[in-house]
Amino acid sequence: MTDSKTCNIVVLISGSGSNLQAIIDDLAGHPKAHICAVVSNRADAYGLIRAEKAGITRHVLNHKDFADRLAFDTALMQVIDQHQPDLVVLAGFMRILTPEFTRHYAHRLLNIHPSLLPKHKGLNTHQRAIDAGDHQHGCSVHFVTEELDGGPVVIQAALPIQSNDTAEQLAQRVHALEHQIYPLAVRWFADGRLQLSEQGALLDQQPLANSGYQFQP
Repeated sequence: MTDSKTCNIVVLISGSGSNLQAIIDDLAGHPKAHICAVVSNRADAYGLIRAEKAGITRHVLNHKDFADRLAFDTALMQVIDQHQPDLVVLAGFMRILTPEFTRHYAHRLLNIHPSLLPKHKGLNTHQRAIDAGDHQHGCSVHFVTEELDGGPVVIQAALPIQSNDTAEQLAQRVHALEHQIYPLAVRWFADGRLQLSEQGALLDQQPLANSGYQFQP
């Protein structure tokens, strides 16, 4: 992607689309970033309404209509590729992706995960952090690879776990951090500052640490 080229972005969602909204709001008026489509595997995802209000093209592809995971991912790739994306953003897309999908979008696929990776990959991260007696919890934006929640971390934001925190309370505070760091990572990519190389994630041509850039709210 050259400095003068517009970065075409496709966002994948399954639910409310709060991270999608944060990205829409942040990129409004950005000269180099264009969200050209939002794709959901659920027709009732509220994020589709957010996309409609923002004038963004919407697609629904129900995974239940396909025989297996690969058949769905193959159809999903066909929908996404109509828009010639420079970046594909997973914003609450609740599907485990096939290696074929992650390889197809290698170096241009971002995800946000509600933990301080490599801790607590997978689901139920907030309760697991409490149960583990962690002092800190947070969220991580990372490039997606074939390893689930295992790609190079771009940016993390942390907060303290309070002694009386419930998983729900912790989730709300982490979501607020997500809405700050995910748009920032997308903006870095659109501006040509963020890329994935053989050395891992690079910001301004400098390798990021294993835990990525540490965001201070």
